[in-house]
Amino acid sequence: MREPFEQAVQRHGATVLRVCRAVLGAGPDADDAWSETFLAAMRAWPELPETTNVEAWLVRVSRRKAIDITRARARRAIPSDEIPDRPSPLGNPGGDELGLWAAVADLPERQRLAIAYHYLGGLPHAETAAIIGGSAEAVRRAASDGVGALRRRYRADEEQASAEAGRGRAGERIRAEERNGPEERNGAGARARARERRAES
Repeated sequence: MREPFEQAVQRHGATVLRVCRAVLGAGPDADDAWSETFLAAMRAWPELPETTNVEAWLVRVSRRKAIDITRARARRAIPSDEIPDRPSPLGNPGGDELGLWAAVADLPERQRLAIAYHYLGGLPHAETAAIIGGSAEAVRRAASDGVGALRRRYRADEEQASAEAGRGRAGERIRAEERNGPEERNGAGARARARERRAES
């Protein structure tokens, strides 16, 4: 295109801005779409054929830029004055009563990623290896080591809970013996009283 680009901006800038505002509403998004339209137009300007209807072409470009901004807007976080303070059930239904997610987070990175992609994501070891690097056998080993670490951790937790429960039962026996006195241990006191009754009769 032989026409200077600056003249095209002056002649068609208002039309493009109106299109952007109609699609996106007045505000910074419309201004961004306008700027993006003319940046793209400036890059394409030297190869643009002389017979091109410049205004129609600019409107088509602005439409595409407005769509891009609309899509980006949908992906953007929405600012909020207050952030809700509640756990999300998404991806973790029922909460984490057993501390499983914390235990997985404590694993070394390769083990954690191998478990996440293979066991949770359902990917074969070869595809997991392509994502995190290494061979399929190395990923298989990392996943196995990670699962083994989780099993050991939960087995240790179960043994500790069982030991605490056993200590609780032993403590109950000791307290009962203290209440009944030393002669009641092992039934010795009851046998002695039975002998005394027989001797008296």
